[in-house]
Amino acid sequence: MVAALSGSKLRARRMALGLRQGDVAQAAGVSASYLNLIEHNRRRVPADVLARLAAALNDAPEAFADGGGGAALDDLRAVALAWPSAELARADEFAQRLPGWAEAVLAMHQRSLAQEAAIAAVNDRMSHDPHLSASLHEVLSAVASVRSTSVILAETDDLEPEWQARFMRNLDQDSARLAKGAEALVRYLDSGGQIDAQGSASPQEEVEAWASGLDWQVASGDIPSTLSAPARDMARGLQADIRADHASLPEAAFRAALSAHGPDPLAIANALNAPPFAAFRRLAFAPELGLGLVMCDGSGTLVLRRAVAGFSLPRFGGACPLWPLFTALARPMQAIEAVVEVGAASANAPRFALRAFGMASHPAGFGGPELRRAMMLIIPASAGGPPALGVGATCRTCQRQACPARREPSILAGAMGRDSGPNSGL
Repeated sequence: MVAALSGSKLRARRMALGLRQGDVAQAAGVSASYLNLIEHNRRRVPADVLARLAAALNDAPEAFADGGGGAALDDLRAVALAWPSAELARADEFAQRLPGWAEAVLAMHQRSLAQEAAIAAVNDRMSHDPHLSASLHEVLSAVASVRSTSVILAETDDLEPEWQARFMRNLDQDSARLAKGAEALVRYLDSGGQIDAQGSASPQEEVEAWASGLDWQVASGDIPSTLSAPARDMARGLQADIRADHASLPEAAFRAALSAHGPDPLAIANALNAPPFAAFRRLAFAPELGLGLVMCDGSGTLVLRRAVAGFSLPRFGGACPLWPLFTALARPMQAIEAVVEVGAASANAPRFALRAFGMASHPAGFGGPELRRAMMLIIPASAGGPPALGVGATCRTCQRQACPARREPSILAGAMGRDSGPNSGL
């Protein structure tokens, strides 16, 4: 096996020759995704594969050999980019000369990222979770009532027996309410805010958790009785939509259209004369494709969320206003597409191709309101290429402090030396 740092040299040589990654991969007999991992030092390249790649790049295999440094060189560079004082140009030297320290730096960086994500999740929950807010309000209200009654009983020496009995009853009732509220709060926190028998999750979350557990293959089968009544109604609606999608886009025809057009929902819908949203869902719910999907209604609220690794979807609050989803909502019947990078700007930022489409309907005719919905397909994309639009999940947890669409400061403001000033663009 050849050292992983060979990938950087392979990438530099290919770019110097002006060759596309896919063309070099085809010439060497490997997949483009595998070559992408090699070039970003995520995979060690076997000697025979290196020989084929070197031949495709018109060079000798020895030119790409390297003494070491590890497969994490790009991760070190990403860390250096986040710290202005770090010597970015010497990351290669650091990785090769002090591999143990390099591993320790990366481990601490990963721990820091995990802590940031945990803080973001807690903040999102504390700020926007209606169930948690209601539970806290109930507990605080009961505490205040118990306190005021206790003060009266303790400080009033000549309280008449009738009034004393009344206050004692109030104290008993309020303490029971406090115990019940505290129990509900603890149960909800222990559950992580997910489904429990008392229905502490919203109906939408219940349905999404149920569908996610089945990898969204829910067209048939019984809906579990453990779901709340509203969630069961929503689950039946989802099942009906998916069944209609399969009727509009039968499996064989859908696979043929997918092979011909790739993950392009509008091209597939046009080829089979099917509703556009049906093609969006068919693509997103095909487990082997690994795609994500979000749908919003006219208020911009996310009413359907299928997550994909690397692209966070907010559980509560407003999503990133730069998502093409919201542009499509404002421009019905127009195809909106964008290539984006998620998270802090770095060479390692995950990339996605986002394809969005919005539609308007008038279920009550001319005299009724216009209803709008939009869908956005989330397609993982290869690293590299032209500059991409930087997006996040929601402003409150986004690390891109200078974003012109920012509406509120991030809880990560100032982290890792970045500017903390919000820029609303107003």
